[in-house]
Amino acid sequence: MLHRDGLMLVIDKPAGLPVHRGPKGGPNLEASFDALRFGLPRPPVLAHRLDKDTSGCLVLGRHRKATASLGLLFKHSKISKTYWTVVEGGPAEDEGTIDMPLGRLNAERGWWQKPDPDGQKAITNWKVLGRSDGLTWLAMEPVTGRTHQLRVHSAAMGWPIVGDNIYGNGPRFGEPTLHLHSREIGIPISRNKDPVHVVAPAPEHMRERLRACGWNGD
Repeated sequence: MLHRDGLMLVIDKPAGLPVHRGPKGGPNLEASFDALRFGLPRPPVLAHRLDKDTSGCLVLGRHRKATASLGLLFKHSKISKTYWTVVEGGPAEDEGTIDMPLGRLNAERGWWQKPDPDGQKAITNWKVLGRSDGLTWLAMEPVTGRTHQLRVHSAAMGWPIVGDNIYGNGPRFGEPTLHLHSREIGIPISRNKDPVHVVAPAPEHMRERLRACGWNGD
């Protein structure tokens, strides 16, 4: 648990755990929401999604009105999100913006996306935080919230995220797993107060490569 108030919870989602129960069942985050009621009559509800293999800040609404408000904030890009990634290779520049529309890859692949000039607008700001031999540590800020946006944008730029087994060179099973972490989130949930700002610690599976790129452990 990273943050708790009367309106919402922010939890640190582990990598490898889906948020929803899939068609085949199995462990999922929603199965444990009843334990997160903290005295309220109903369990919290997801305000947005993170991919199964993405770790970090995940926001839950604690009651219907709060969940509706959070949904609108996410829909209208009012919530600031910063992801940490480690990518293969990396950009020559130190910061930039990717403006590349995305569309569905095909009907069979469901959520999978591809760059598509006729697709939905997708914009990502990025900044280099550190470099190593063959690796770059980036802070990526999705201005829009398309499915797999950061993963597709990184791969299309020629520097796929380490461990990405859909758009990059990650193995189907085993290490390295996806190096994509929802590091910080800023939520302007109350009109008369500053946004709630939450930071999730770097996950264990990313630490070795983050250190190689100059991360000091904070």
